[in-house]
Amino acid sequence: MQLAPAQLAAHLQKGLRPLYVLHGDEPLLQQEAADAIRAAARALGPAERSVYTVAGAHFDWSEVLAAGGSLSLFAERQIVEIRIPSGKPGKDGGAALQQLAAGVAAQEGTVTLVLLPRLDKATRTGAWFMALENAGVTLQIDPVERGALPQWIAQRLQRQGQQVAPGEQGQRTLQFFADRVEGNLLAAHQEIQKLALLYPAQPGTPRVLTQEQIEAAVAHVARYDVFKLSEAVLGGQAERVQRMLDGLQAEGEAEVLVHYTLAEDIRALKRVKDAMAAGRPLPMALREQRVWGPRERLFERVLPRLDARTLARLLQAAHQVDGIVKGLPQDGWPRNGWQALHRLAQGLCRACSGTPARAPA
Repeated sequence: MQLAPAQLAAHLQKGLRPLYVLHGDEPLLQQEAADAIRAAARALGPAERSVYTVAGAHFDWSEVLAAGGSLSLFAERQIVEIRIPSGKPGKDGGAALQQLAAGVAAQEGTVTLVLLPRLDKATRTGAWFMALENAGVTLQIDPVERGALPQWIAQRLQRQGQQVAPGEQGQRTLQFFADRVEGNLLAAHQEIQKLALLYPAQPGTPRVLTQEQIEAAVAHVARYDVFKLSEAVLGGQAERVQRMLDGLQAEGEAEVLVHYTLAEDIRALKRVKDAMAAGRPLPMALREQRVWGPRERLFERVLPRLDARTLARLLQAAHQVDGIVKGLPQDGWPRNGWQALHRLAQGLCRACSGTPARAPA
């Protein structure tokens, strides 16, 4: 049984299942979901908790399989936690998990919780994962994307009796907050909790936070992903691109990796455009270039704005920046690799947004 994280609270109010599987790469949300399941188990009576972390090829699965039947005299329930940080239980582990799934319903008083990282499609359709899903409840814990982050912050503030000003002013405040914490949800949660201590709400009346209070209190804890940079550039989000490049440089990201991401987008855009010029339908051209998901939607939006001449200039610019980040100066370009990456990224960003500006040359 698949369950959306937002449905978990209502599900737990109706009753507790013997097996839960949480998979995803957002630690805060996975931790909160696991805490809710543990709390629901303990609400039914005293419970002891056993934790098994699967590490290495020689992990002893027999102890895990026996755990469900070893309830002590001092607890009415048992929580058995199986953590698989790699997401790969191995051949023996896969067989053990299938055996566990087959017998979990018979282990009265035991709640089994399996914690996994983000899984690819092949793993989610594998025999051991399907066995767990059929025997229990699975929750896919996805990250909060940048576009949804302001609303997520507003909801968290509301939980602790706080809110921002209504209307456009409040939206600007939430956008500022999101810029400060993007890509670092655990730190965002901590900053929200800090606001509860600094500006406690009065009973029955939400505390309205001003932008000045949030600017003074919220630390800059954003963490940027080089692959999210691609989405920002293709989305024409110039200010966000600037922040992300500055953040990646401060975090010590390799210039060559940032360049590869930008150059690969330019190459893919040109290949799709060339395929369309040769008579290929856009959906077919995108599939052939392995462009899908959010990136596919961005390509569909920006390709009509890009002509062959602009793409050729961008491709030449990417070639020149490739030399710069490898230590080879180029005429007309900054010698500093990060400055050159800024220029390349902003040129592509302007082209994708349809802003009339000369592409980098």
